[in-house]
Amino acid sequence: MIRIYKYGEIGNDEIFARATASADVSGVVSGVIADVRANGDKALFAYSEKFDKVKLTSLEVSKEELAATVEKVDPEFRAVLERAAANIRAFHEKQVRTGFVINEKDGVVLGQKIVPLETVGLYVPGGTASYPSSVLMNVIPAKIAGVKNIVMVTPPAKDGGVRPEIVAAAAVAGVDRIFKVGGAQAIAALAYGTETIPRADKIMGPGNAYVAEAKKQVFGVCGIDMIAGPSEILIVADGKSDPRLVAADMLSQAEHDKMASAVLVTDSAALAEKTAAELERQIPLLPREEIARASIDNNGKIIVADSLDRAIDIANEIAPEHLEICTDAPFDVLNKIRNAGSVFLGRSCPEALGDYFAGPNHTLPTGGTARFSSPLSVDDYVKKYSFTYYTADALAAVTDDVAAFADREGLHAHARSVTERRSVTDNE
Repeated sequence: MIRIYKYGEIGNDEIFARATASADVSGVVSGVIADVRANGDKALFAYSEKFDKVKLTSLEVSKEELAATVEKVDPEFRAVLERAAANIRAFHEKQVRTGFVINEKDGVVLGQKIVPLETVGLYVPGGTASYPSSVLMNVIPAKIAGVKNIVMVTPPAKDGGVRPEIVAAAAVAGVDRIFKVGGAQAIAALAYGTETIPRADKIMGPGNAYVAEAKKQVFGVCGIDMIAGPSEILIVADGKSDPRLVAADMLSQAEHDKMASAVLVTDSAALAEKTAAELERQIPLLPREEIARASIDNNGKIIVADSLDRAIDIANEIAPEHLEICTDAPFDVLNKIRNAGSVFLGRSCPEALGDYFAGPNHTLPTGGTARFSSPLSVDDYVKKYSFTYYTADALAAVTDDVAAFADREGLHAHARSVTERRSVTDNE
């Protein structure tokens, strides 16, 4: 059963279960990466047979297979995917940035160019953790950014195919190529390229401990999005909130993972008690009861604070992945929020809206990283470079300043690269 605390009985840093011990898989992963680098597709076929128990004849999903797989998804759900994609697209189109040019000084032109990444790889887990919503959330911003090549990797099923819902989402979002490969070997293939799988400039998407470790090890060879931790939800609710709905929202995250954290902070002791009772009533009703039970019993907490302002202070210190504000005037609270991945306002806005349909991205910073990082966006699929132009006269006007800086740093060749131009100009 979930534990109820009065504010101050535990430290704020103990409210979410973030210190998780896990097996060291770094050695295994480094071996897999080395194998894929050395042996390419041959290694990928071997790992599919070893880990996925399927002997593939081709790594790539052909156009014919893609079309046939999409047809296995009922039209109603395909329509849902289309509607969700439209919302996600509309939101992310507002994030598009343009470069700029500054030419306010005679003979000087400065600017910044924004350029989309050439190739992005998306990892989509298999099994119960494969989510078509994540395909939409990762691919649509990439398309808006102008990424030329979007390739998806996902573990093959026992029959050698790919989950139809994943393929349908890929088709809606605009994935260019799909490959049947999972695990650390898929990350290695994207990072270094093989005979079949193109090398990616950046790798996106969640995965198990082996995938997360592989992303860590290849970072620097290519970019990665983030290393995502267990899911988190913090609900700030006043005494007028419905305990049935609060409990339901907590369980929406608890069913993700036994390590997920679902926490309620309230100024009402009565709501705390009623929500705890509701959790006990609702958990047995869930198909993923075992997972939700472990999450709630081990990591779930209810904190009774002395005020809603105190609850907001807790939220800002914890920096949760998902933050629900269940009060009469949630917009009055919004400007007080500094640290959160995504904020859901009001009593009719469950976090699940953000997971699937509303439009903002559901790939969010976890583990307190919302203190310094942001949700996935179009910005994650572009890079920027600056440019500078000076005429000879414009350079001459600042030569002494530049040389003074360079000499002070002991970099005299830097200074000469500027002053020599003056001497060349004087001799002409």
